[in-house]
Amino acid sequence: MLNNWLFKHIDNSQLVIFRIFFGLLCFLESFGAILTGWVKRGLVEPKFTFTFIGFEWLQIFQGEGMYLYYGIMAIFGLLIMVGFKYRISMISFALLWAGSYLMQKSSYNNHYYLLMLISAIMVFMPAHRDVSIDAKLNPTIKTNAMSSWCKWVFVIQLFIVYTYASVAKLYPDWLDGTVMEVLMKGKRNYYLIGDLLQQQWLQNILTWGGIFFDGLIVPLLLYRPTRKWAFIISIGFHLFNSIVFQIGIFPYLALAFYLFFFPPKTIRNIFLKTRDFYNEAEVKLPKFKETCVVFFAIYFVIQIVLPLRHHAFKDDVLWTEEGHRLSWRMMLRAKYGSITYTVEDKKTKEKRVIRLDDYLTKKQQKSASTKPDVIWQFSQYLKKEFERKGQDIAVYVNCRISVNGKPLKRLINPEADIASQPWTPLCHSDWILPSKTE
Repeated sequence: MLNNWLFKHIDNSQLVIFRIFFGLLCFLESFGAILTGWVKRGLVEPKFTFTFIGFEWLQIFQGEGMYLYYGIMAIFGLLIMVGFKYRISMISFALLWAGSYLMQKSSYNNHYYLLMLISAIMVFMPAHRDVSIDAKLNPTIKTNAMSSWCKWVFVIQLFIVYTYASVAKLYPDWLDGTVMEVLMKGKRNYYLIGDLLQQQWLQNILTWGGIFFDGLIVPLLLYRPTRKWAFIISIGFHLFNSIVFQIGIFPYLALAFYLFFFPPKTIRNIFLKTRDFYNEAEVKLPKFKETCVVFFAIYFVIQIVLPLRHHAFKDDVLWTEEGHRLSWRMMLRAKYGSITYTVEDKKTKEKRVIRLDDYLTKKQQKSASTKPDVIWQFSQYLKKEFERKGQDIAVYVNCRISVNGKPLKRLINPEADIASQPWTPLCHSDWILPSKTE
C-alpha cells in the first residue's frame, strides 16, 4: 500500500510549474539582495559576520566578492527556471544559498532556512523532465509523469512548517495581543495603513488569525470543498505579510507551494493547455526505492524533532534563545537591550570598555545586545583580537534586555568571563541568568 501511494505515477505539471516559479524567485531573491543593499549591509560592510557556530570558515567569502557570489546565485536561479543543466544548477544554487545562510545570522529569518531546505529537496526532483531546455536538448528524458512522492514531500514539509508556527504562538504574550501590538508599533509610520495597524480590533484579528491560519491552512487546502476558499484567504494573508513585514520572496514562495494542493489536471489546464495530460496511474518501483524511503523518513524525523529541542533546555527559549533557530518560531517576540562589553588584561588588571561602533554595524549591535550566542561569539572575537596584540584578556558583559516590551532584566552573569566559557550546544549555558531573576 505504501508503494502504491509513494510510487504511483501522476502528471508532473505541478512540479514543472513549481520549478519555473521557484527558479524565478531564487533569481529575484539573489539579485534583489544586491539591489536593495542587503548584501552591502550584511556581508560587505561588516568587519566580520556572526556565522552559525562552527561555520566561521565561511567568512573567507565575505567582502566585495559577495556581490559576485550573489550574482552567480541569480544566474543559477534563471537556469533553474528555464531548466538548463538543471541538476548542476540546482546543486550549485543549493550549496551557495546554504553558504550564504550559514555565513551570517544578524538577519536570521526562518524563511531563509526554508529556502535552503527546499533548494536541497529540489536537487532530487525530476523537475526538468518537461518544459525545459534540458528536455528539448535531450528528448529521451522528456516525460509528463512523476512519482507521487515528489508531490507529498512538499506537502509534508509545508505542514510541518505551518503546524510548528501555529503551536509556537500558543503562549501568553501572543495570546493577549502583546506581541502583535509591539510588532505593529514599528509600522505606525507606514503610508496609508500605519494608523490602521495600530487599531486593537485589527491586531486581535491578526493575533488569532495567525494561529488559525498556520494551524489549519494545509488541512483546508487538502480538503477539496474548502480548497478554493483557503487559497483565496491565503492570497490575502501572504500579500498582507509581504506589504507589512517585507519578508522578501517568502509570501510568493508559499503561494507557489499551493500548486501541489490542486489536482494536476487543473494545473495543466491553466499553465500547459497544449500538452498531453498523464492519467495512467501506473505504479513503477524504482531501483532506489528503499534508499528514497529511508532518506526522506530520516529527513522528516529530523524536521519533526529539531523544533522540539528547546524543551530540553533549561528556562524559556524566548529568553535564552537556546533552540530558537531552525524551529519555525516566526515573529514571536520583540527584543531590545543595553549592553556593555568590558575587557580586562589578566596580567595588569587594566580594564577597558569596548566601543561597539569600532567593531560592529548597527544591525550587528542589536544582535550582540540581545542574543546570548552572538554575545558569546563577539566575546570570542574580542579575545582573539587582543591576543593578536599580545594581550590575554577576560571579557565581562553587563547586559539587560526587554522581551515584548517588558521591563529590562539582566541577561548575562556580569561576573563570568564570557571569553573563557565553552560553547555547549546540547545543554544550557550557565552564564545566562534565569529569566525569573529580578
